[in-house]
Amino acid sequence: MNIHILSLFPEMFTGVFNSSILKKAQEKEEVAINVINFRDFSGNKHHQVDDYPYGGGAGMVLKPEPIFNAVESLMTHSEHKRRIILLCPQGERFTQQKAEELAKEEELIFICGHYEGYDERIREHLVTDEISIGDFVLTGGELAAMTVVDSVVRLLPNVLGKAESHEQDSFSTGLLEHPHYTRPVEFRGYKVPDVLMSGNHAAIAKWRKEQSLKRTVERRPDLLDKVELSETEKQLINELKSNL
Repeated sequence: MNIHILSLFPEMFTGVFNSSILKKAQEKEEVAINVINFRDFSGNKHHQVDDYPYGGGAGMVLKPEPIFNAVESLMTHSEHKRRIILLCPQGERFTQQKAEELAKEEELIFICGHYEGYDERIREHLVTDEISIGDFVLTGGELAAMTVVDSVVRLLPNVLGKAESHEQDSFSTGLLEHPHYTRPVEFRGYKVPDVLMSGNHAAIAKWRKEQSLKRTVERRPDLLDKVELSETEKQLINELKSNL
């Protein structure tokens, strides 16, 4: 996968993209990440990328020329199918399902805004997707881009080593993930559940499913409306709800 990020502050990405899983993914050549300062595409001697909004109002608006020019420069270098993603508060709420969808693409271009907003022509005539990571406002799109890139890259083949590492993640199954335990068996009087040490894989799978349902009922019951459940699971959920 090729990922390009258009930002006025490329230095913000250095630590994140050169650490941990994202660094390893690049070393394995599963992904190539390119951060571009779109101020370089302003086309004016002052490198201005924003201007006052027509009609008045507070704040400055990003001009269309630098962003269009930067994206079009990438299109001349690659024949890959690409998604052009605008990071903004008005966008589609980012989910694990969206991450899985984007992980199937060959090329992603992220546009990180600043100031009051974007010229609407960027939104209408350039981008393919608009994404928001939550109902809050950041100073710019950089942190949102880091979040989305991290979520997508870990899903690429060979990045985590085993597909199971992400297939049972919270939200991948539609439910929150079950609890995890490791050594020691007892810590400060708190013990690992006996079933996990039983060697009975069927019993362990059943326990994990039940715990996943229990955690979802307690913390994110809204997710249950989107999941196909068996009659046994529905019965268990009703029992759990009655005990809340």
